[in-house]
Amino acid sequence: MNTNYDVIMIGAGAAGLHCAWQAAARGLRVLLLDHAKQAGKKILISGGGRCNFTNLYASPENYLSENPHFCKSALSRYTQWDFIALVEKHGIAYHEKTLGQLFCDDSAKAIVRMLLDECAAYGARVQLRTEITKVVWQDQRYTVSTSQGEYSAPQLVVACGGLSMPKLGATPLGYQLAEQFGHTVLPVRAGLVPFTLHERDKEAYSELSGLALDVTAQNDRASFKEAMLFTHRGLSGPAMLQISSYWLPGETFTVDLLPQLDSLAELQRLRAERPKLGLRSVLQQWFPKRFAQTFAEQQQWPDKNLADCSNALLESVATKLHAWPVKPNGTEGYRTAEVTLGGVDTDQLSSKTMASKHQSGLYFIGEVVDVTGWLGGYNFQWAWASAHACAEALTSTNQ
Repeated sequence: MNTNYDVIMIGAGAAGLHCAWQAAARGLRVLLLDHAKQAGKKILISGGGRCNFTNLYASPENYLSENPHFCKSALSRYTQWDFIALVEKHGIAYHEKTLGQLFCDDSAKAIVRMLLDECAAYGARVQLRTEITKVVWQDQRYTVSTSQGEYSAPQLVVACGGLSMPKLGATPLGYQLAEQFGHTVLPVRAGLVPFTLHERDKEAYSELSGLALDVTAQNDRASFKEAMLFTHRGLSGPAMLQISSYWLPGETFTVDLLPQLDSLAELQRLRAERPKLGLRSVLQQWFPKRFAQTFAEQQQWPDKNLADCSNALLESVATKLHAWPVKPNGTEGYRTAEVTLGGVDTDQLSSKTMASKHQSGLYFIGEVVDVTGWLGGYNFQWAWASAHACAEALTSTNQ
């Protein structure tokens, strides 16, 4: 058994890597374990391979949690500007895409390389291809049994993420460890995930696959003005991914298909000025032709001139355009979800240190905790911030 460590961390993703090098920089002997063949696999595929590593506007309001105040401390003590400074220190070129989202100019590999270089510089040991089989707390130490042997340390950091994207190696290990040591795991579900539609709607709109519209998706809990994309199975795109985190099975949300236009006023104006203009012709001026045709057919709107359209009809058209009700069949699930909602109950953790309130020397950081960010770099910022809070709290047995 190797006992020459101050802390063992499980999970070589964003939070684990960031925590490992920062703890090592403070003089701690750090061992970071992961079952994967490659570190930072989720980082590598994020942002289309360019890693949306943070957001200029990250703030507590961009996060979901049973306790919305929990994330405030960590986010305030390690901000987006702190991580940007690290990126710049390593000479990684980046750009803002939209809505404050920062991406690498080149490749997400640069972010993983940066974190691994920091680990190497400060002596944090990153050990991959290591399956965790058992964790035991005894004599004020954690003994971690693995496929590569046993390791022991007085502190354990759980950073092994959620259930999203199982093809990248996601497992429930973090939740299992939480429950093993007396923690409550709040119900988990897929977040930032495309919707699937009921068979009738799927057939109606499948021919629109690949078509995108700028919309506002909303329910009584949230509203997002971004792009919506039709797919073979349903609806995707940033607006749908965002609202999915605020949606529960069986619920209906609405989509404003023309958020930039007062369609009723415009229809009434056109009816007065160009009465022979066809209703569906107007729709084709506002939308791509194939969407205008399909949507009008699905709503059973008559193909007649505006002069022949009653006020009631125009009001009905405008209402549907600005509040199209969508009742999904479900979501694509963890297979394509970018995050996992729910997780380790924050009421049982210190918001300042990420330490367990129940178990000595135990910490939870990153996605495994019940803190979930919006699409656009917010979840990475939570990983960096929670990792920093934890690293600052870890202690060395040499002291």
